[in-house]
Amino acid sequence: MTTHRARATAAALTALAATLATAGAAHATAAPAPQPRAVSVPSVFSDGSFETPTAPVKSFTTRTAGQTIGPWTVTKGSVDHVGAGYWAAAEGDQSVDLNGGQAGGVAQTFATTPGTRYRVTYSVAGNYSAGPAVKTGRVLVNGDEAQSFSFDSTGKTAVDMGYSTESFEFSAVVPQTTLTFDSTTGTAAAPSAYGPVLDAVSVTPECCDKCSGTAAPAL
Repeated sequence: MTTHRARATAAALTALAATLATAGAAHATAAPAPQPRAVSVPSVFSDGSFETPTAPVKSFTTRTAGQTIGPWTVTKGSVDHVGAGYWAAAEGDQSVDLNGGQAGGVAQTFATTPGTRYRVTYSVAGNYSAGPAVKTGRVLVNGDEAQSFSFDSTGKTAVDMGYSTESFEFSAVVPQTTLTFDSTTGTAAAPSAYGPVLDAVSVTPECCDKCSGTAAPAL
């Protein structure tokens, strides 16, 4: 009889322990799910103000086709990488004259998401030191002209460059896109060393074509 009662008591205690464990679990508070943080969308482009490498202060370095300026590659002719204090930059300290000894160009390749629309923004001025007064150039996306630009450097100075901000949009169709800024100032017969000045380039994703309802040119 005593053994039977001991067994019954043990079983009752076991059941009570299980009940208390279940109740405790029911009242346990789950750890709160992490809340998403607001994240600003970074530029998909890098060094749009030509800050790398450091150019000579109050001077410039001429780069020829195939050479690089940070993530940029000179695509033709030559360009001048202009250092701090030579003239005012639109952003940061440095800029690029797209004509070194003759018309040149610079390009950068970066990752894009097909079907996404991107906005390209850039600032342009002109080397006022000599003619022609009106500097001209164009922007290409994957080799296709997306926009042309011109700048009248008449009356401009190192302090007052008069930068003009330009922009356009394109829709990516491939995972990598090449953006090129190409000077059209001067000719082969009469080359010019005084071209358009480029600075403050940025490329930012805007939206996918589906959500906008209006597709930008696919380039």
